[in-house]
Amino acid sequence: MATETITAPAQVRTSQVRIHLKTNNEDIQLPDTGPILVSTELRRYQLSTLVNRLLETEKPIPLEFLINGQFLRTSLDEFLTQNGISAETALSVEYVKALIPPLHVASYQHDDWVSSVDVLSASSEAALWAGTRNGGAVQGRILSGSYDGILRVWNMSSEVVATGQGHTAAVKAAKFLSPTQIVSSGIDRTLRLWKYENAETGPSSLTPTLELYGHKSSVDNLAVHAPSSRILSASSDHSVGLWSTKKSDAPAVPEELLQSANKRRKLSTAKSCPQRGPLGMLQGHQSQVADVCFDEKDATVAYSASWDHAVKTWDLATSSCVDTRTTAQSLFSICHLPDAGLLATGTSARHITLIDPRASATTISAMTLRGHTNAVVSLARDPNSSHQLVSGSHDGTCRVWDIRSVKQEVGAERVGESVYIIDRESAKGKPRAVGGEGVKVFGVCWDREVGIVSGGEDMRVQMNKGS
Repeated sequence: MATETITAPAQVRTSQVRIHLKTNNEDIQLPDTGPILVSTELRRYQLSTLVNRLLETEKPIPLEFLINGQFLRTSLDEFLTQNGISAETALSVEYVKALIPPLHVASYQHDDWVSSVDVLSASSEAALWAGTRNGGAVQGRILSGSYDGILRVWNMSSEVVATGQGHTAAVKAAKFLSPTQIVSSGIDRTLRLWKYENAETGPSSLTPTLELYGHKSSVDNLAVHAPSSRILSASSDHSVGLWSTKKSDAPAVPEELLQSANKRRKLSTAKSCPQRGPLGMLQGHQSQVADVCFDEKDATVAYSASWDHAVKTWDLATSSCVDTRTTAQSLFSICHLPDAGLLATGTSARHITLIDPRASATTISAMTLRGHTNAVVSLARDPNSSHQLVSGSHDGTCRVWDIRSVKQEVGAERVGESVYIIDRESAKGKPRAVGGEGVKVFGVCWDREVGIVSGGEDMRVQMNKGS
């Protein structure tokens, strides 16, 4: 194939460089074009125009470009200069579909702050774990936990189809274990399992099936892994709880905790159901544990993030801590990015620190994502990408990040910038509160079908999705 030259839009062409175009997206795969000679003045838009012309697309596809694992955010000439690459070098340039801006879809009104959100869909983990990969029978549902102590299950028409009332104080976390089972936790120091029955017509129901006792303070976050019947809990009593979803496998409740629980029960109208204790309480943090997650490639490994600045790696088979990484700030959230081999941690210092948990890692921070103006309290990865995640912050926004979107700062620190900012719809048309007062985000999740779902201080569940 003859070498093609694309001229720069500027009046004076400075120099040229040879590029090899490639992609992992089969639906936008180019035939082998060989090397293409282009002007170093080209930027993303001009490259996108070039590739669309070669693809002969009827409607242009917005594209992003990666060189050496980094998004092109400047001209090719500036990129070569910044990275010390000679224009004589043939560049391997990967093109990918640009992330579509997440647009507001709907908001669901609560009576109190929304602390936690989760999604059930045909492609959600809860459905896949249950063996419903083809998913015809799974209806989209939103689960929310609120400071009024009530669990709510919503359909996609903003209607509450089921409620669960059993916690004696605010609900802090709630997750789908399967299309028929939910777990929640709260300030009342308990975890509760619920049976969710989805009625084809009429109201559905949430029925408590098991109460789990073991923590001595608020249980603020949960992680679930249904295939191993395991739940992890993060508590302000400085511990990580390990639990079984099976009543027959769970030990009895410690007597002193059971006596305290029964005293609290007398003050509530909650119905009684079986009570069990933890498989283990993992000790080692020096302050409250803010969040916890399973290793997505090995469910016998877990990670926890704490106000004591530490990320701990736990061997769940032995209930022992096998590694501790100490950062400079209190940590409020954690998320595993398995393909990148990194942990994303939300900090009190308003940024996200990416940590390499491998024993061979030579530095604590692999990268820093900057842009939030208040604490980052919730994280979730993009189910469609191994490079993207969303964060929820007390500044009243969610931000979408791609860890390949990098810029260099003084000291050669790798710093990333957010791709998109999602504001609260309830704040539209109002002056932005610097600290997010009135619209703080408390929880966020990302589902392949439903999109990005968040909840917060504005008493709303909000859904945003790329068009």
